[in-house]
Amino acid sequence: MTETKFDVAGIGNALVDVIADSDDRFLIANGIEKGGMTLIDAARADELYGRMGQAIEMSGGSCANTIAGLASLGGRGAFFGKVKNDQLGAVFAHDIKSLGVHFPAPFAEDGPPTGRCLILVTPDAQRSMNTYLGAAQNLGPDDIDPAIIEAAAVTYMEGYLWDQPGAKEAFLKAASIARKAGRLVSLTLSDSFCVARYRDEFRRLVRDEVDLLFANEAEILSLYEVDLFDEALSRVKAECKFAALTRSEAGAVIVADGEIHVVDADKVAKVVDTTGAGDLFAAGFLYGLARGYSPTRCGQLGAMAAAEVISHYGPRPQVSLAQLAKSRGL
Repeated sequence: MTETKFDVAGIGNALVDVIADSDDRFLIANGIEKGGMTLIDAARADELYGRMGQAIEMSGGSCANTIAGLASLGGRGAFFGKVKNDQLGAVFAHDIKSLGVHFPAPFAEDGPPTGRCLILVTPDAQRSMNTYLGAAQNLGPDDIDPAIIEAAAVTYMEGYLWDQPGAKEAFLKAASIARKAGRLVSLTLSDSFCVARYRDEFRRLVRDEVDLLFANEAEILSLYEVDLFDEALSRVKAECKFAALTRSEAGAVIVADGEIHVVDADKVAKVVDTTGAGDLFAAGFLYGLARGYSPTRCGQLGAMAAAEVISHYGPRPQVSLAQLAKSRGL
């Protein structure tokens, strides 16, 4: 590929995360689907926010978390996402720009407020997400700058974008630009419930548009409607040039040009919050890929980043991942 200005250009929902401890009784009492992501409206967001306990608020959004992790590793990232010119929008923009990420999208001056994701974390470290997209749902093809996509080694997109028609168009526009420029197109399936909503469309994307697929075990089983991981692995191996399939404590399986590489999970003293685990795995993997590292080393960087983020609350690293990688010889 020709010289690039960015390692990764990410496209996703720009959200502020509101994270609180919870238990299964609270989830049941409030009709919350455990372990998944449910889209909610503004009234439901206000209702749940009022019932949640003491919370931590921080910038989030799946793809934005990945780009933040990439920046912590020393990578060059750009991010496309929509926020409103309000308090949460200012917080989001400040946070991502402070990391050195290029964030070109202008604030929306009208329409719904900046989106937020209400995350309930149960003692088993499972996170149940309730997402009010707000301004994020108005991301559209006009928000995509072709010059940035052309200048990025990889264009990375979250499957959650498929929930909004305009965002879907933005996704497809960016993928077309990237492919014409000889760049890589990457997709994360985001959530098994999201896969169930758009299974046929995601299968077509994986087969025809995507060079690198990210998925966890539940998502890849759902995509191919099979019960065994090896069956799903065989399917994705036949359809995708690269795939990174995470399996929690069982590590990850990397598919690269028909070869399979197994990467162990990093040991974590205590898993506190799994929010952002897949996002940060993708960050480490993409950082390595943009530098031409081996599939195994890319996976090891991903495992390292994921282990760091699940050791504390919140979806973004609390230490320099670049320093952590250096200390690990990665």
